[in-house]
Amino acid sequence: MTPGAPPKTAPPRQLALALDHAESYGREDFLAGPCNDDALALIDCWPDWPAKAIALVGPEGSGKTHLATIWAAAAGARVVSAHALDEAGLRPALATGALVVENALQIADERALFHLINLAREENAYLLFTARTAPATWPIVIADVGSRLRAMPVVTLRPPDDAILRAVMVKLAADRQLALNESVVDYLSNHIERSYAAARAAVIRLDNEALRLGRPATRALAAELFRDGA
Repeated sequence: MTPGAPPKTAPPRQLALALDHAESYGREDFLAGPCNDDALALIDCWPDWPAKAIALVGPEGSGKTHLATIWAAAAGARVVSAHALDEAGLRPALATGALVVENALQIADERALFHLINLAREENAYLLFTARTAPATWPIVIADVGSRLRAMPVVTLRPPDDAILRAVMVKLAADRQLALNESVVDYLSNHIERSYAAARAAVIRLDNEALRLGRPATRALAAELFRDGA
């Protein structure tokens, strides 16, 4: 170092911006397989459903919102988050004769749910509830609501097999404009928990780290991040 010269400093690290990445929810974008065949068949056979109210159940990231979006487009259904459900908004919510209630475990107003189910019956409207667990397990206090939920048909999305897990990672990466070659997908699929949530978290982590470092999302980078299944 030249005497009197200021000390060298490390170049600033690039920050990965927390940008929203829109996921594609078209019918053609849905990844079909043995783990979700029953659920996809239900959506595709509408309006020939076994009941007017159905619960679509599965783990985080299993495709519930994707399937509900496909059905909402086909049925002209409105979509409401369960925590926002209230009695005053029931008739407007059912105005099209079909309604998706997302994340049904978050229902805060059981009376609103009770009146929604009754109103849907009166108006011959369709209801699709999404949740991680079956309605019979929901912490419902009002007995009449519980009995109606237990009578509701349930269609379950199962955990992913290897082919679907790999395809999910490729799709999630594509939604983020991130190119993953086969070696990266191979490595991730062997070093993460076999779940939709883990696949999503892995793709996001790999993408963010590649952006931060200014490096491509290679197998080598994946190995640095997930070598120990971290």
